[in-house]
Amino acid sequence: MTKLRGQDLPDWLGKAEASTAPAIRSFARGLRQDLAAVTAGLSMSWNSGPVEGHVNRVKRLKRQMYSRASFDRLRHRILHA
Repeated sequence: MTKLRGQDLPDWLGKAEASTAPAIRSFARGLRQDLAAVTAGLSMSWNSGPVEGHVNRVKRLKRQMYSRASFDRLRHRILHA
């Protein structure tokens, strides 16, 4: 999604809830439960990409070190890498 058009979400949700596909209707109902957050996510230019990248790196390091080192060693490698 390259265009930030969160204001169009309510119209789309109306069409989705009128759909004959049960999965689409269920998805639309789920989005409606937190409409403000979903609209903000579709409208604002910032994202959590950098944070997700760090989380991915930490998980990769944890998998590499599984049963090979203590938590202190893992912590040191994450903080001082």
